Amino acid sequence: MKSTVWNRIDAAAKNLTPFGITLILVLIGVVPLFLPVYARVAPLLPVMAVYHWAMHRPRLLPAYAVFLIGFLQDVLTGMPIGVNIVVFLTVYGVVVSQRRFFADKSFLVSWLGFALVAAGAAAESWILVSAIHFAMVDARAVFVQYLVTLGCFPVLAWFFLSWQRSVLGQG
Repeated sequence: MKSTVWNRIDAAAKNLTPFGITLILVLIGVVPLFLPVYARVAPLLPVMAVYHWAMHRPRLLPAYAVFLIGFLQDVLTGMPIGVNIVVFLTVYGVVVSQRRFFADKSFLVSWLGFALVAAGAAAESWILVSAIHFAMVDARAVFVQYLVTLGCFPVLAWFFLSWQRSVLGQG
């Protein structure tokens, strides 16, 4: 009896790790580093996590969890509420809908897919913020943030895949 309860607790804890990791990335992204303009060009760590888990384990990071992560990102970064919610849910929806195309492909294909999805996410974020402020926001910071995010993707993708294999198993 005890082992069954502990097995369930263990399975639940493992199944919550994609949400937990993504939440930690939100918190890491808002840690003040006191670098000039860092906040404007910091990599979009949660977008990488949403992309990975939507592709490999969408059941473990459902849309309502992505919504909550987007809400927390908006609150903690000072973005207008809803921008990251919409962006993260769009990333999630696009990736889940294209899972079959990306399944069992090389890392290069995954990175290219991420480059396209992240470009769309950056453009969507820029459009939403510009619309909310009724003014064209400077796109240069968004572009630099996109490039930094794209450059950080291989490191986080390796971490996500390692975590997935060692903690969650291949399934």
